[in-house]
Amino acid sequence: MSKHLLNDAKIAALPITRVQHQFNDNAIRSTKTLSSATGMQRLGIHLVTICQGNDSTTHHYHDADEEFIYIVSGKGIARIGEESFEVGPGDFMGFPAPSDAHSLHNPNAEDLVYLMGGEGWPVDVVHYPEIKRSMTRSHGKRAYSDWDDITEVKSR
Repeated sequence: MSKHLLNDAKIAALPITRVQHQFNDNAIRSTKTLSSATGMQRLGIHLVTICQGNDSTTHHYHDADEEFIYIVSGKGIARIGEESFEVGPGDFMGFPAPSDAHSLHNPNAEDLVYLMGGEGWPVDVVHYPEIKRSMTRSHGKRAYSDWDDITEVKSR
């Protein structure tokens, strides 16, 4: 079989990584990374499961990385900007950089399963408007600043 093909059996055998968001204790995802299993380096493609009551992440948007979400099974609530939408199997969301802030929540007993993908630029800034924080990713290192601590540089 080709190293570029993951059939159902190979996907089922992939390890599951528990991911908890650094700024949201309720954002817990069970993730299978598909892209690295095929040798991909510039895109991250993940099969994600969110259990009842959990969030996908902290409501956020990126300055550099584009992202997408495709719902495979289950239903959830997508927050995009200030609006909320019920989403289910077959629904697709695409987030250019920058875009409206976005996140998912699963209020249902059935697991919410989705395919998530995005770019992995070496430098990106992720903004979390609800907690007024920005995180910088630069060549493998991450740091954050609360908006109250940021001083704007003025031109001379």
